[in-house]
Amino acid sequence: MEISALGAAREVGRSAFLVKGKRTSVLLDFGVLMTRQPSFPIHVQRRDVDAILLSHAHLDHSGGVPLFYLSNGVELYATEVTMDLTRLLLSDFVKISGFYLPFEYLDVMAMMKKATRLKQSDEVKVGEFTAKFRDAGHIPGSSMITLEDGDKRLLYTGDVNGTDTNLLKGADVEPEEFDMVITESTYATADHPPREEAEDAFVDFARETVENGGTLFVPAFSVGRAQEVACALKSRSFPYPVAMDGMALETNEILFRHQEYLKEPALFRKTVESLELISSWNERKRLADTPCVIIAPAGMLVGGQAIFYTQAIATKPKNAISIVSFQVPGTPGRTLLEKGMAIIKGKPTKVKATVRRFDFSSHSGKKELFEMLGKVRGSPKVLTVHGEESSCVSFAQEIKERLGFEAEAPQPGQAFSI
Repeated sequence: MEISALGAAREVGRSAFLVKGKRTSVLLDFGVLMTRQPSFPIHVQRRDVDAILLSHAHLDHSGGVPLFYLSNGVELYATEVTMDLTRLLLSDFVKISGFYLPFEYLDVMAMMKKATRLKQSDEVKVGEFTAKFRDAGHIPGSSMITLEDGDKRLLYTGDVNGTDTNLLKGADVEPEEFDMVITESTYATADHPPREEAEDAFVDFARETVENGGTLFVPAFSVGRAQEVACALKSRSFPYPVAMDGMALETNEILFRHQEYLKEPALFRKTVESLELISSWNERKRLADTPCVIIAPAGMLVGGQAIFYTQAIATKPKNAISIVSFQVPGTPGRTLLEKGMAIIKGKPTKVKATVRRFDFSSHSGKKELFEMLGKVRGSPKVLTVHGEESSCVSFAQEIKERLGFEAEAPQPGQAFSI
């Protein structure tokens, strides 16, 4: 096998790897870096790809896949819930960023027609390769992918979370031998606090805010994080109104159809049934002045209903904003978290509401990543990707020191053979 890193391997975004065998080539993801003008991985001709294996729906892994369906298209493999969530996210992506995109909604639909929808743990034959999808614990339907050709074996973790949450079980990791492991490195240099402690602290903060007459706004990713936050409140019998807005509501509908991918379907159903669902501007304005919790996209305060809620809630000291997602440098969410500033009526303004961060990460921390790699047998080459450059480089060095594996943080376009 020859493996080429096509994306910006030393940052979070544009995940893409081309794996070439003797007569078959497959892509592992083909994502986008979400800037004002989206950027894509190194270009690959459609005729040079036999199939795409998609690990999960997030746009930094799926956002460039429609490029391969501008005419005809190649086979696409992913879990069934990943396909439904991908269609949702890509449709929104086209609506928001269409002017900057080299594809349109019809290409997304053409992509869906070429998709083979798999169950978790299914195997599929692609030319000389056998691919297996297994639960990655990141978002519903997310998969780690193993690829083998009868001689060599590769593990691609995609985005992985080894810790159980209210919504999902942790990643399905078994002791196996591999010749190469491509692992994410988002939090490879830090450990997360115990999940239950983070959830307890968040629910206590929500209770305190509402009991003091304030509104708590929780900007959250539509797929996974919004539902996780709502489940944390429900599982602790939070006694006050919880409302949800935006594309998270469409995600709820998809997950209702695929409850077998959830850890506790009954908790999810009870949570969604108890939510106040927001569907009009009158409701948004009313709830912004009501003591309650509002969960709405976007998770980094870029677009979505987040702009309205930030402006409505941030100027009152009794209110609060809970940051529960990773904030990319340069985003409004990162500015709010680090400087306490937001754009209000077109001007940078000091926020009067209380701003607190809570660790609801859906990525493995350092401890879980090393536990996963500790189960790998043999002497694999390890590629550390999908993290800030310093994280990828230091993670590779520590893998060498602790596990004795050859490890490297690849540059975009760099190729490896096993």
